[in-house]
Amino acid sequence: MNHITEGEVAMGAWDIGHFDSDTAADFSGDLDDAPRGERAELIREALTVVAGTQDYLDSDEAVVAVAAAALVAAQCPGGEPVTTAYGPEEPLPELPLELRGLAVQALDRVVTEPSELLELWSEGGHGEPWEEGIGRLRTVLVEAAV
Repeated sequence: MNHITEGEVAMGAWDIGHFDSDTAADFSGDLDDAPRGERAELIREALTVVAGTQDYLDSDEAVVAVAAAALVAAQCPGGEPVTTAYGPEEPLPELPLELRGLAVQALDRVVTEPSELLELWSEGGHGEPWEEGIGRLRTVLVEAAV
């Protein structure tokens, strides 16, 4: 496991944005490579894996779930569009509404111990701004799921 210190981020991570890591960028590429009709299912799978995890949550799975949740939130009222160069280039179909609640569950799991991603950001001194970003996503998703 990579341990990060003040001023550093884990190898493969660039910043606290939802797509600012190699793993999230790879997920975006996977979505772009998938047939349009299969993209929603890839997002569902990413969220389901994390939402259902009881044991130690691997950072790669968590990063992908956060990126997937950001894509779901982008389609919600008040959601921020994904404009980063590391997000998917291909347009997503309209995502099923039930993904909103699943995305909330996945985000809640990402910020609940034992979570490697939570641990890495907290140890690196970047936990607060990272968690604020997760919180903004969660708020949009909760309000849209009602």
